[in-house]
Amino acid sequence: MKESLKPGIKYEHKFKVPPSKTVPALYPESEEFVAMPEVFATGFLVGFLEWACIKAINSHLDWPKEQTVGTHIDVSHEAATPPGLEVTATVELIAVEGKKLIFAVEAHDGIDLISKGRHERFVINKEKFDARVGSKAAGA
Repeated sequence: MKESLKPGIKYEHKFKVPPSKTVPALYPESEEFVAMPEVFATGFLVGFLEWACIKAINSHLDWPKEQTVGTHIDVSHEAATPPGLEVTATVELIAVEGKKLIFAVEAHDGIDLISKGRHERFVINKEKFDARVGSKAAGA
């Protein structure tokens, strides 16, 4: 982690929602999901907010040796967004507690505020993390 990794880092990330990021595409194995409306899925919204947080801080890490993983998410999903609209995530690093990073996050689709809340990430050493995951997989 670089000295520049401090609260106050802000980032804005934009993404045009394609049909592949709608509810039916989230779990195509599920007939219930497939029958649902074609709007930006909450699962993909969460990933989009994580993506914005990653983009916000990567230059403040020894990337790609150091990376972050999501450890907690507490966000609303307040409005439906059809494919074709551009969503904008606005994130701010509000606290650094050792290797734990806490972000305030929100997203807008150009018409409505679609999400707001908090997201936590943890700084990892990718090589060590991959080794632990590999050991876990081998024991399964």
